Amino acid sequence: MGFSQTFPESQDDPVLKRIIELGMTDNQVMKWLDIACNRFGGRYTGTDAYNNAAQWAVYEFKKWGMQVELDEVGEVPVGFNRGPWFGKMIEPTEKALYFGTPSYTAGTKGVQRGIAIIAPEDSLQILSMKERFKDAWVLIPGDSRGFARDGRRVMQKSFLVRTLEEAGALGTIQRARVPMQMMDGYVPSWEELPILPDIKLQDIQYDEIKGIVNGGNTVELEFEIRNWFKLGPVKYHNIIAWIPGTIYPDEYIIMSGHFDSFDGATGAVDDGSGFTPGMEAARLILKAGSRPKRTIMVHLFAAEENGIIGSQSWLRKNPEKIPKIAVLMNRDGSPSAITGVTIPESWAFDFEKIVEPLKNINPKFPFEFSVNRYPGTRATRPSGTDASAFSMVGVPTLRMNTETDYQY
Repeated sequence: MGFSQTFPESQDDPVLKRIIELGMTDNQVMKWLDIACNRFGGRYTGTDAYNNAAQWAVYEFKKWGMQVELDEVGEVPVGFNRGPWFGKMIEPTEKALYFGTPSYTAGTKGVQRGIAIIAPEDSLQILSMKERFKDAWVLIPGDSRGFARDGRRVMQKSFLVRTLEEAGALGTIQRARVPMQMMDGYVPSWEELPILPDIKLQDIQYDEIKGIVNGGNTVELEFEIRNWFKLGPVKYHNIIAWIPGTIYPDEYIIMSGHFDSFDGATGAVDDGSGFTPGMEAARLILKAGSRPKRTIMVHLFAAEENGIIGSQSWLRKNPEKIPKIAVLMNRDGSPSAITGVTIPESWAFDFEKIVEPLKNINPKFPFEFSVNRYPGTRATRPSGTDASAFSMVGVPTLRMNTETDYQY
């Protein structure tokens, strides 16, 4: 890669001081996080929440004076939207149930009440019990890993599920360890919408219900799950914003995080805590009156949870930019404090100057950098996060060190 040689600005630079001052006194990260997570909610690919939140991000970037575009990535054959969900045990005692469902799985037909039955694992026993499954909630074996019962990338219904559908069961209930994970399923077409709810129930409650049934007693359960579908195709986009460079506009520094999330919750940690600092950093740069030499980009990637799709799409469409990307700073993981970076030895001279103003901003989490004197290996496949897609094509990616006194 060939880049124009420049050196970090002086620590006494008034614009740098202004950025730090604004970051300490007018930091809006939590505002953007609140809007993304509590006004729009979980932003799973193919949902109204994702597409509405994308329009909001474009609005904010434009308001701050950035150039921005919605970069089409792909489409899903069917859209999905999640509403409220409720569940309780009616008999032998009434109590609320702690559960969820993966996205792209069926909801109930209003409020539905039925007895709990334990599904056998043997095919012949399943057939022999078929008539008993009608209007029942069926406890199925195995611990949930968060994904849909019928598959995540393709829909593959088991013999048990097909039998339950034919029998008119109300839905399945699977054991879920705490902390429970609610991830995703797959719907290939409008003609193949799922019909049997896929409930993941807290392990303690699952075990309690199973024990009561095994003891020969009746358990009656009631659920109302509002999972909705939308006729597709539904397009989805990356949000790409940038501040044009004043001297080297064709050289790029990228701050990124993925905009999508699983929607069993609000997507605040994964990855609201990653993309909102990038948004706020760009706002602070502009508000401080900075005119960066190189183009600063903010990439909010689509469909990371579906296989790191958005970042790979952008790289395929922008091959001419790849050799001119100085660095990608991607955040994806937890809202922990960034306490440093690990860099190659050749960057150490410049980074001594770059990090100096950051060292003692937060005495609780002082900022340091460490040097890796051993060449890193380039990623060979996309895995873990969007940074891997950039690493595959030789773009330098910063490895950030984090620390926290909380557990996420």
